Amino acid sequence: MRVLVVEDVRRLADDIAEGLRDQGMAVDVAYTGMDSVDKLGINRYDVVVLDRDLPGIHGDTICRMITESDDPAMVLMLTAAGAPEDRVSGLGLGADDYLPKPFHFPELVLRLRGLARRKPTAQPRVLSAADIVLDPLRRTASRAGRACDLTPKEFAVLEVLLRSSPGTLSSEDLLEQVWDEHTDPFTKTVQVTISRLRRKLGDPDVIETIPGVGYRIA
Repeated sequence: MRVLVVEDVRRLADDIAEGLRDQGMAVDVAYTGMDSVDKLGINRYDVVVLDRDLPGIHGDTICRMITESDDPAMVLMLTAAGAPEDRVSGLGLGADDYLPKPFHFPELVLRLRGLARRKPTAQPRVLSAADIVLDPLRRTASRAGRACDLTPKEFAVLEVLLRSSPGTLSSEDLLEQVWDEHTDPFTKTVQVTISRLRRKLGDPDVIETIPGVGYRIA
């Protein structure tokens, strides 16, 4: 899952991003409305965590821009304005969910995962291919009935591969969907993570390498 956090309080934005990355999400951060517009024009996001009171371009304007686009991301408004009338107006702008500050971080994570599942292009909650079964909500993965103990990044890579199966994803695709914009495009982190994931999934190897193309789970 790729998430954009739009929040002008830098410490809060960075804390949210760090916590979501610990959950295996790919997270970019925008501290101003204009910065968020630039990132939305370049990258494709599953969910946008959006503060309303932003410098430059107001969050309400950004929400309208997102919801009126051809392939809109899901929007979770995260704001100090938590009165019922604020929630009504935020949802009326097209936001998919509304969470007032202060908030409980585990609730934010659950809401983001719920929004990703509700996205029109989302697949069924439980993913499977070959003899692998993965449940993104419960954060469980198994192969042939055997539980697999995966790190957040290993879990995220496996989830993306399963969502794309039987299609093939390049290293660049995986970097974009599992890591974030600050990752070195020449890094070997994808290959290293795939190697660790293969070891944990066990034999026979279920992740195919297509030379010059990328990886897939058939």
